[in-house]
Amino acid sequence: MVQKYQSPVRVYKRPFELVMAAYERRFPTCHLIPMFVASDVVNEEVSEDGSVHKIERRCALDVDAPRLLKRIAGVEYVYFNQKNTLNKRERTLHIESRNESFSNRVIVHETCCYSVHPEKDDWTCFEQTASLDIKSFFGFESTVEKIAMKQYASSINKGKEIIEFYLNELEVEGVVHVPRWNPPTRSLPRPTSLSTSPAVIPKHTGVPALCAPDASDAKDGTGVEAKQDGAVVQADSLTEILAGTPEDKLDADYIKRYLGDLTPLQESCLIRLRKWLQETHKGKIPKDEHILRFLRARDFNIDKAREILCQSLTWRKQHQVDYLLETWNSPQVLQDFYTGGWHHHDRDGRPLYILRLGQMDTKGLVRALGEESLLRHVLSINEEGLRRCEENTKVFGRPISCWTCLVDLEGLNMRHLWRPGVKALLRIIEVVEANYPETLGRLLILRAPRVFPVLWTLVSPFIDENTRKKFLIYAGNDYQGPGGLVDYIDKEIIPDFLGGESMCEVPEGGLVPKSMYRTPEELENEDVRLWTETIYQSASIFKGAPHELVIEIIDAASVITWDFDVCKGDIIFNIYHSKRAPQPPRKDALGAHGITSPGLNNVQLIDKSWTLGQDYSMVESPLTCKEGESVQGSHITRWPGFYILQWKFHSMPACSATNLPRVDDVLATLQMSTHKCKVMYYTEVLGSEDFRGSMTSLESSHSGFSQLSAATVSSNHSQSSSMISR
Repeated sequence: MVQKYQSPVRVYKRPFELVMAAYERRFPTCHLIPMFVASDVVNEEVSEDGSVHKIERRCALDVDAPRLLKRIAGVEYVYFNQKNTLNKRERTLHIESRNESFSNRVIVHETCCYSVHPEKDDWTCFEQTASLDIKSFFGFESTVEKIAMKQYASSINKGKEIIEFYLNELEVEGVVHVPRWNPPTRSLPRPTSLSTSPAVIPKHTGVPALCAPDASDAKDGTGVEAKQDGAVVQADSLTEILAGTPEDKLDADYIKRYLGDLTPLQESCLIRLRKWLQETHKGKIPKDEHILRFLRARDFNIDKAREILCQSLTWRKQHQVDYLLETWNSPQVLQDFYTGGWHHHDRDGRPLYILRLGQMDTKGLVRALGEESLLRHVLSINEEGLRRCEENTKVFGRPISCWTCLVDLEGLNMRHLWRPGVKALLRIIEVVEANYPETLGRLLILRAPRVFPVLWTLVSPFIDENTRKKFLIYAGNDYQGPGGLVDYIDKEIIPDFLGGESMCEVPEGGLVPKSMYRTPEELENEDVRLWTETIYQSASIFKGAPHELVIEIIDAASVITWDFDVCKGDIIFNIYHSKRAPQPPRKDALGAHGITSPGLNNVQLIDKSWTLGQDYSMVESPLTCKEGESVQGSHITRWPGFYILQWKFHSMPACSATNLPRVDDVLATLQMSTHKCKVMYYTEVLGSEDFRGSMTSLESSHSGFSQLSAATVSSNHSQSSSMISR
């Protein structure tokens, strides 16, 4: 497996030339990195005008690996090659490093770049990427990988201090400015060596060496970061933080200020997942805090986090959750009888939500509102919690990404174990766990009665293990003593009904009048209405059974727009034109597959007797779309008639007789063994005069990520265009 690392952008608030002077001081050896034994210049070139300086070094590392492993490998040191290209005219330094030792078994490739900040001419940026691919190593592949990643992470942390150390050393010596390069008026002699007294590399005996992650560039500027005057950047430095971030890239100071202290590998996971989302959603991505929550929920396993995050984004888009705070009006019965509400914050600055569950008539609320209305109300609470976390992050000057929930169980009894009520609670927990991970910082359960263990036994299996660890349960009045509420909430904020000084505006609840109860039929109709209030439709695509949508065009210059997500499998998207109206959809289209199609979410319109080129024609080139991609586009029609949008199952190409199938193809075939794909789509027809500048025409490009998205981009419309994520 290939291990990858991507650093955030680290900014030195020093000029490029001064940073380069500090960088050169780390050769031929660096006492700050004891494992860096020596380096030797093996080749050096300087351009005619002296603006470009290329230097190649051979370096040695004393890797901190088990002695037994070194003896098996027959080596003492790790060797690697480093090539530096300093462009004084462009003010850039590119560093590329590759391992020399065991290059046929282990491949390490690292690139680093120093460059001038795009907005601050007297600041310097540093970026780094690396990959580690262990093909084979005497049966110790897993051990070598762990050693490599451990040492690499350690080198990155150490590397943050190195440049700053040498910058301070220069300042002590009185060097605070290095002039920029200017074209020479006459030819300059080429130097023969960058270092006046290079260290001698220990003699290379026997087999090359165990290859560790390229710690060379940890000393070569790996993850170097200019330290701020304080450990935490204050709110009044927001402008500098934002200015320190090149477009579409994360700055190390920004991460520390708004996301918290992350390890180098955690930073890398965030940046890589963020980059993947940018490529697949064309900029319509969640905010960094939201991405980080899903990574934390899966212990920074990128593949697992990406899977649940994409499912959540699709869910938000389909149900328009981003607009919930603007569109959801809480019914009066909730305002009167739902015993929960926001109340200041805890000692850590987290928003505090209070729920008096013991005083809530869960049966009455379910009978009066229905399960779906209660779910929507809870979702609006979570959306409000996300908003409050952002506000508190700005107010307190430190990252706040979750909230504290205080649940008062006084009054809880067997009435709360009413089966439909528990079912609704479990459904709510399931939806919240899937779409709002790592938003609960702490759950304080107070005055738990004897019946509580029964309720806990029912709901605990549906709660994530990491979330359960955040639960603190107090029976009786235990919360009033040491180790109780005062450890987590300031005394002046503790609600009055818990013996505190703060007046709490959370409703006291009570029994919902039975006159407000609604029949099961009324509740079912209401639930259907709530969850069908979406501009998107879903469809299933099967092998041999595409999904097709017909659009009749009267005005020849109309514009057909589309926006769809590929939720499962790979599909091919086609657009056809026909002068003939297709026959009504065939209801037994899937009969041959033994599949029933609930809600007719698979429709076929093109008759098998039709001939392409005679009865209908293709007006757009076929577009292959992979699972997880989001596609937006438009087509300006040329003729009136019937336009058919088709989503077709994408079969893997058959392998030729002379070629063996690729592993990726085999895995993809296994994953698609059900021969089923799913898409979620939205289409709209606009007049050509209304197309540009139309607010409704932006639906397809916004894709419903308004609240969680830091930025959205619109598709560039032309005669026929389609924007696909890759």
